[in-house]
Amino acid sequence: MNINWFPGHMKKTRELIQKNLKLVDIVYEVIDARIPVSSRNPEIDQLVQSKPRVIIMNKADLASETGNAAWKRYFEKQGYPTLFMEQNKTKSVKKLIQVTEKAMGDKRAKQLEKGIVNRPIRIMIVGIPNAGKSTIINALAKRKSTQTGNRPGVTKGKQWVKLANNLELLDTPGILWPKFEDEEVAKHLAFTGAIRDEIMDTETLALRLIERLILIDPMYLEERYKVEVNVDNGLDTMEIIARKRGCIMKSREIDYTRIAHIILDEFRRAIIGRITLEFPEK
Repeated sequence: MNINWFPGHMKKTRELIQKNLKLVDIVYEVIDARIPVSSRNPEIDQLVQSKPRVIIMNKADLASETGNAAWKRYFEKQGYPTLFMEQNKTKSVKKLIQVTEKAMGDKRAKQLEKGIVNRPIRIMIVGIPNAGKSTIINALAKRKSTQTGNRPGVTKGKQWVKLANNLELLDTPGILWPKFEDEEVAKHLAFTGAIRDEIMDTETLALRLIERLILIDPMYLEERYKVEVNVDNGLDTMEIIARKRGCIMKSREIDYTRIAHIILDEFRRAIIGRITLEFPEK
């Protein structure tokens, strides 16, 4: 699973961020709360540099409460204001605006001293594909200002979006990095749908996910699928779940493709449970 994937639009996005950073006052970095390490592009720190930044842990309602609390403590210890955003919900929007205005307090005061009044706060939002940036923008704008989708790579070019509270936001396409050196990172991105399933072996991916869930807590699988999990054999567990769900072909063989899609889909929608795959201490 050592994947080389650096489409041309990724290079253009990196250049877009570098070119437009001087136009903005603050950066929203959107990460997936289930995989806070794997969903942070290591190039973002270098690209954003010393600009004020807010960490938005998106899809927090898909991650465990224990994991969310641990990561919030971690990022705030690093000096980044951090807040949770639930998928397709807007209850954190007011808090995000308050955090933004607080972070811009000193700069606002200097602008007033120079006679600059009511200048919009300009924001850049960055993150990997499928992190949920467009959903957050639409929640901030209280309307559908930018295209959203459940597949990575929906946003194609930069978009300036006017928001309430005298805010302006620059959306950018999702940016990954040139090569996944760490197989765990590649798997985590694939588990959560940040990498298109078409470039992966879906059946193997689902098997690896089952093996990971068994390590975390086999009760997730046992309670969802009403089966007895074989903690020593992920493939056996996958076949048990397939039979339970009726994923059998006419030849009476296991339909691995069908059960793989079911398991991946139910994990991604937190039907199996709210699960965090990465913790700060590890």
